[in-house]
Amino acid sequence: MTGTGEAARTGRTVVVKIGTSSVTTAAGGVDAAAIAKLSDEVAGVRRTGVDVVVVTSGAITAGWATLAPGRPRPSDPATLQAVAAVGQHRLMRVWSDALAERGLASGQVLLAPLDFVHRSQYLHARQTLQRLLELGVVPVVNENDAVADEEIRFGDNDRLAALVAHLVHADLLVLLTDTAGLLTADPRRTAEASLIEEVVEIDHELERIAGGPGTAGGSGGMASKLAAAKIAVWSGVEAVIADASRHGVLAAVTDGTPGVGTRFRPRDHRLPARKLWIAFAIGASGTVTVDEGARRALVERGTSLLAAGVVSVAGEFGADEAVEIAGPDGAVFAKGLVRHPAAAVAGWAGRRSADLPEDLAPEVVHRDDLVVLAP
Repeated sequence: MTGTGEAARTGRTVVVKIGTSSVTTAAGGVDAAAIAKLSDEVAGVRRTGVDVVVVTSGAITAGWATLAPGRPRPSDPATLQAVAAVGQHRLMRVWSDALAERGLASGQVLLAPLDFVHRSQYLHARQTLQRLLELGVVPVVNENDAVADEEIRFGDNDRLAALVAHLVHADLLVLLTDTAGLLTADPRRTAEASLIEEVVEIDHELERIAGGPGTAGGSGGMASKLAAAKIAVWSGVEAVIADASRHGVLAAVTDGTPGVGTRFRPRDHRLPARKLWIAFAIGASGTVTVDEGARRALVERGTSLLAAGVVSVAGEFGADEAVEIAGPDGAVFAKGLVRHPAAAVAGWAGRRSADLPEDLAPEVVHRDDLVVLAP
């Protein structure tokens, strides 16, 4: 199904994320002009037959501008969730009106982390988004901040956008921000910062360049955009970080115009959604160091991690929490969900499975819950 003036669907899908700093004014309200500008660009891309999913930030900022304009933003989770409930429909109304003026229907989709962890919820979310696209609707996605559990929330919409790109089998993830892309240095500190136009492999040096959070109103910054790009490329999805204010930016990025933003080339191997979540979207609560035999077994044969291969444990983690897995040299090469608490794993280190309690799973980290990050 296509709207008025639209070309037939090409089968291509673009997920475009726009951050808080790009959709809110200096006073903290929703920037209707910025949303109108991006809606124009969404409409232009749609006319070429490309499906577009929008991931938008700004609900908390918009809500606080309504409740207490000019006052310092709160930081406690309960207040932020209440503020998000106030701001979300205001933000969505601006998007809905802007897209409607361009002949496009929009649909609000609020997602939570558990939608990507549990298979049934993941499939339901994917079905909903795919059907919206089939109906010619532009899905406008945000995290469900009003009810999300603080312990298991995305924390920023960059990671959410990357997971949505995986969810809808997107060809391209576009992360729009207030800079030209990933630069060689912080432009606020040096005038010699230049744009990195293409990235083949995201390494520690790039992560160092990306640094920490950006604006006070946003929760991301360049570091979270780089993390999102990493999720995307491990999903087999190309990613671009580009300037939201640039004229025609979405069409230029979608067309592959050189020099527009920083482009990240996708990996050939596509990780399943749950392993993406384990690898990149949840923080590690500790580290399990293994011997060389266990490291080779995990990397080369894709086995589960057993107690016999464990050398030591660092951190206080519980069962089902994420841990990093390091080799004898201390370098982290994998990440997974541990099946037993830290004290138990430490006590079982080096012991054979036959020597462990019979009523407990012998795996420290099962292979279905483990992701190898480096060879």
